[in-house]
Amino acid sequence: MKSFAFVFPGQGSQAVGMLDAWVGHPAVVETLREASDALGEDVGALIKNGPKEELALTTNTQPVMLVAGVAAWRAWLAEGGSKPAVVAGHSLGEYSALVASGVLSLAQAAPLVRFRAQAMQQAVPVGVGAMAAVLGMESGKVVAGCAEATASFGSDSSEIVEAVNFNDPMQTVIAGSKAAVDKACELLKANGAKRALLLPVSAPFHSSLMKPAAEALREKLASTTLAPPQIPVLNNIDVAVETDADRIRDALVRQAAGPVRWVESVQALKLRGVASIIECGPGKVLAGMVKRIAPDLEAASVYDPATLADIRQSLAG
Repeated sequence: MKSFAFVFPGQGSQAVGMLDAWVGHPAVVETLREASDALGEDVGALIKNGPKEELALTTNTQPVMLVAGVAAWRAWLAEGGSKPAVVAGHSLGEYSALVASGVLSLAQAAPLVRFRAQAMQQAVPVGVGAMAAVLGMESGKVVAGCAEATASFGSDSSEIVEAVNFNDPMQTVIAGSKAAVDKACELLKANGAKRALLLPVSAPFHSSLMKPAAEALREKLASTTLAPPQIPVLNNIDVAVETDADRIRDALVRQAAGPVRWVESVQALKLRGVASIIECGPGKVLAGMVKRIAPDLEAASVYDPATLADIRQSLAG
């Protein structure tokens, strides 16, 4: 058996009907029941029927993406899939990784990520913040462009823009106040970025403007019992594996208002000796990033019974 890692996607991979291929699978049915009980609503109906606009609200997106990742994980185990050497998740996906590792139960995690989503949305009113994807530019230049854009408003200004998602060597997401993000997009395109596209999101996630949300999350996590990890979890904020509950809590708090260091995370997984990185959950976004970050690693996605069977066979070969 080849050594492999499982990684879990975050916001952006959601789609109406994203669990339809698993319909009737006992592990998925049980996952939806658990999550629905924990949240006091029919999560399965929301995922199956949407509508898309409802699914895109961050207070819904975060719980449903957690559930979709955990559902695929449990289906993998139920079908005889072996446990990975290490798990990780992109942004919100880190909570799915913590459930897979046994640090959090799904009943704990579902209300926790909804709380996280609500705190993030309340931290910055809709329309005040923004995010944009910068394509075709090395991340160091994006960081410098954000600093230049922020400085252009003067030292007394509250306008700010920061690099917040280091997704692959030539794709970085920036976030901050709307005016500063617009300014940064203008500067970065003038300095050679191929594209700088505003993203359809409701808050400037992972920027320092999320600090009020991080502090609210700190209080919430203080009363949340964490179990010892059964599988190592590589976190986003420090690109580190933690086993101490307080250090895991602190990393989750800082992650809310700090950058997603995905390029470094994939490189760290590779250094741990994995030959394959398997995306667990809807879509193929992370698998595509892996191929651009570390072309020598195998990358694939488990999102339905057919891909699950193919990957099990591939790993055994």
